Amino acid sequence: MPTYKFLNTKTNEEIIDFMTITERDTFLKENPHMQQLIHGFPGGADPTRVGRVKPDDNFKDLLKEIKGKHYKSNINTW
Repeated sequence: MPTYKFLNTKTNEEIIDFMTITERDTFLKENPHMQQLIHGFPGGADPTRVGRVKPDDNFKDLLKEIKGKHYKSNINTW
């Protein structure tokens, strides 16, 4: 079931709720003071969650030093 985020325009309170698309449509019709907000894309192509973040420059320099000392090394230095 999808997660939806709503803003109560009377109180500026944000709520997050699980409901079907049909329930969401009914909820918005019955509550005109509620405005649907974009909730984001859960678990999409976020490189941090996937573990595919490139290392910073200091770590790259360290990898280059290691590769230079071990001539048969196949370390990826980016």
